[in-house]
Amino acid sequence: MTLYYFIKKYNKLSFIFLLITLVTLLSFNSKKDPKFNRETDFNFDWKFSLRKDTLKPAVVPLNDTNWRDVRLPHDWSVEMDFDSIYEGATGYLPGGVGVYQKHFETPTDPSEKNTYILFDGVYNNATFWLNGKRLGENPYGYSPVYFNITDILKTNSEENVLTVHVDHSRYADSRWYTGSGIYRNVKLITVNKLHIPIWGTFLTTPDINKDQAKIRLEVKVKNDSKAKETFTLTTKILNKSGKVVANLSEDQSIKTNIETTFVQALEVKNPELWDCENPNMYKAITTITQKGKLIDQYETPFGIRSLRFDAKSGFFLNGKSTDVKGVCIHHDGGLVGAAVPKGVWRRRLQKLKDCGVNAIRTAHNPYSQEFLDLCDNMGILIQNEFFDELDYAKDKRNNYHDRHDDYITRGYVEHFQEWGKSDLERTMLRDRNHPSVFQWSIGNEIEWTYLHYRYVTGFWKDPNQPQNSGEYWGSAPMFSAEEMKKRYDKSEKGEYILTETATKVNGWVKVLDTTRPTTANLVVPQTSLVSGYADAVDISGFSYRNKDIPWALENFPETHITINENPGTWDDWKQVLENPGIFSIFMWTGIDYMGERHGDWPNKSGWGDLLDLAGNKLQGWNYFKSIWINKPHISLGTLPIAESGFKQQNISGQQLPENSGAYKWRDSNMHWNYENGETVVVEVCSNYSIVELLINGRSLGRRSMSESPDRLFRWTIPFEAGTLTAKAGFDEQEVIAELHTTSKPVELQFSSDAETIKANGYDVAHLEIQLIDAHGRAVKTENTNIEFTLEGDARWLGVDNGARDNIQNFQSKKITTAKGRCLAIIQSNKASTGTIKVTATAEGFESKTITIPTN
Repeated sequence: MTLYYFIKKYNKLSFIFLLITLVTLLSFNSKKDPKFNRETDFNFDWKFSLRKDTLKPAVVPLNDTNWRDVRLPHDWSVEMDFDSIYEGATGYLPGGVGVYQKHFETPTDPSEKNTYILFDGVYNNATFWLNGKRLGENPYGYSPVYFNITDILKTNSEENVLTVHVDHSRYADSRWYTGSGIYRNVKLITVNKLHIPIWGTFLTTPDINKDQAKIRLEVKVKNDSKAKETFTLTTKILNKSGKVVANLSEDQSIKTNIETTFVQALEVKNPELWDCENPNMYKAITTITQKGKLIDQYETPFGIRSLRFDAKSGFFLNGKSTDVKGVCIHHDGGLVGAAVPKGVWRRRLQKLKDCGVNAIRTAHNPYSQEFLDLCDNMGILIQNEFFDELDYAKDKRNNYHDRHDDYITRGYVEHFQEWGKSDLERTMLRDRNHPSVFQWSIGNEIEWTYLHYRYVTGFWKDPNQPQNSGEYWGSAPMFSAEEMKKRYDKSEKGEYILTETATKVNGWVKVLDTTRPTTANLVVPQTSLVSGYADAVDISGFSYRNKDIPWALENFPETHITINENPGTWDDWKQVLENPGIFSIFMWTGIDYMGERHGDWPNKSGWGDLLDLAGNKLQGWNYFKSIWINKPHISLGTLPIAESGFKQQNISGQQLPENSGAYKWRDSNMHWNYENGETVVVEVCSNYSIVELLINGRSLGRRSMSESPDRLFRWTIPFEAGTLTAKAGFDEQEVIAELHTTSKPVELQFSSDAETIKANGYDVAHLEIQLIDAHGRAVKTENTNIEFTLEGDARWLGVDNGARDNIQNFQSKKITTAKGRCLAIIQSNKASTGTIKVTATAEGFESKTITIPTN
């Protein structure tokens, strides 16, 4: 209908009214605030240079015309070649000194808004400048830090230059691979003069029932304007569907140049609780408005959940008794080093969950915010650990008792007295709203560094006796609690007293959070209990000392005792099943990691029991799945008798161990390819009580769980080519596992875990090669050289085969398979277009290509 006919049909007054209404609606919509965003991704368009000396530049910024272009997160060490000249403690990779610079325009008028730069982690000894003015430093590589750069920004249309000097010349300053550089995310944060500061909220859920949950929100507000400000402070709580389920607005005021904390109380009706099976997340959106204008907006993701710990009955999540099926892991991600993309973590964490893992101990340092975000959304509990050493240094490269001055191994102990409180506080302020975080651990095996702790036990006689004394690990306590206390009181102590230091650190935690318990990983728990160190924290987590548990429960019945680190034996899990108060294990380790090697080049990694360095499943994955997941499970592993730790037995008898370590699952072979007649130990993981083994359909008898002290069914048999079958569930639904003797590989099986990847500069695809035979079966006993080519707009992150002794450069496009397999990872570029093609070639095999669209 034309305007002429509209006016003719209706009177002019109606038309004018309609016109006013339309103009009003358009005006209202035009005043709507776009999505408020305080944060700008600051990871792209950096310059980087490795330096030849450790001296900080006298004048900055530096001329970076010929520097490399890099994007963050970035780990320069993982780009280097492995070499035996470096230290195995940190994976035979170098450190060094690097400088980063970023040029950027001033984002807003500094007289009207504040600007901050936030680094989630820089390893390590980092110094920061903007436009030549020193912002500050942060020695600890695992703590986040931010700086107010408002008054240093250029106001004359010139570019700003941010400079970061990273001194990791002490490259063996840790007992595991650390990485080097700005290896976590960086954000530029711009806010009004009246704003909620970084990490400015603290949300707790003090009272929960099925009908409602009470929410307590502490909100800091900072006023950097020149006058007193009045404003409306509003918090809306959104559920996972984005629906507003609670809302509170309050008029407030704040004087100039101060920071004040306001407390808001809200209620959520019929709350959807956060737990490991249903990690329901909410979001609190807090806004500051003045006269209807949005001044600031701050988002706090959170989960509604309750925690209760009891020395006699264990751990309760939302009132439900919960066993913590935990693993320790380190922070590197294999071929990507310490700069781990979110997608790499997601793949690894999902595999851990798939075998029953519901908790992770961040051994032995705080992790990234991005990692905790993933655990929030995936339903994984986190024991958040702060430190590996406090007053005294740990042993890095066999420098036992820190007996000589060793420049490259001087670690965080050099900084703890000055920086410990600040590092802990910044970490907690960032992490305390995460529902996944359920414990704070103040330290790992700290007793090793206070020498009298080990001597009090009676198992160590002199300073030259190895720290890892075999006598200690396999023995029960030698003395009564009374005698241990006398021995401790008489022992020679150093400048620092562990009980005093632990009490101090625990106090720092309690100032910021009393809703979660504190713990520590006690490696000499007998001494720790009698000395008072164990009393400094809420929960005593034992490290490998199951032999001390009965002694501790008898002598310290009011102390809450559990397991914070263990080798992953059936005996460890039995402690949880048989003692209700002992609610957790954290086995060492869930994923293989680089470092902690001494004198065994070329083995750069080790200790992973569920996943290898490339994220492949190991036999331990099957073992724990059979224990932790209440669903039918059966799987097969094999080992030559010489590698098994068992004595030769006839077919009808259960094997006898040569040593106690034999009664533990190992990374056994998941194949059935040996020499004819070779004696092989067959291990079956199952949660059935009886298992039968067959070779080529011929029964070799049944085994009972009652004759399997470590829940592994074993047979010793001569190898016979064909099909090895394990069978269980005879009177129920039958379950079967099979291994087949494979022939020569004839094909490359090439697969990707992503059909498409987002063109955001972050999304990744894992590309896997497996050799297969003519029957399509994985060949795990033959290997070949693979070469990849990449076409399209994507970033090559590297290759690996998961083997501990693989020392091929991770950045290469060539790799030799291990167990017939290898992995490559690619990452999208920002705003990339088109498709990505990756081709794998190997001599004697047809090339294979994977095509991945970007969107």
